[in-house]
Amino acid sequence: LQKLIHLLQATDDPLIQEQALITLSNSAAFSVNQDIIRNLDGLSVIGGMLSDSIPKIKEKALNALNNLSMNIKNQEEIQVYITQVCRNLESAPLNSDLQLAALRLLTNMSVTSDYHHKMINSIPCFLHLLSEGTERTQIQVLKVLVNLSANPAMTKHLLGAQV
Repeated sequence: LQKLIHLLQATDDPLIQEQALITLSNSAAFSVNQDIIRNLDGLSVIGGMLSDSIPKIKEKALNALNNLSMNIKNQEEIQVYITQVCRNLESAPLNSDLQLAALRLLTNMSVTSDYHHKMINSIPCFLHLLSEGTERTQIQVLKVLVNLSANPAMTKHLLGAQV
């Protein structure tokens, strides 16, 4: 895992970056690896890939963070990327794999109300995707909206959103 994280930092080759992110994502499916990746500063390395110009790299980074977000300590570190994830969601092509990856991560990050406030500005985007997206996109958006709606503090933001 340490070598993969170092490789991700050391190369500019998108194909190598993509493969390293896929491998880290697969490794993060095991809870013991989630702690190891966090302790190796892997979350910030992977999070840094969210600003890459290549959509496939962003998507793979989102998938890795999604798997890593199953851990409360990891969520505490991943939450700093929520605003950027929302920006990626809004700028991604409609119904794209990048958009779905962003929605999956936001679903996990919205299971508890700790980070709902960071998603308020994206509520109009969620509602737009609910209206315009394919069934796959709509289902993923609904998961985020259901999580947000469980928080009474979000009621006025959800009901007052401009669509």
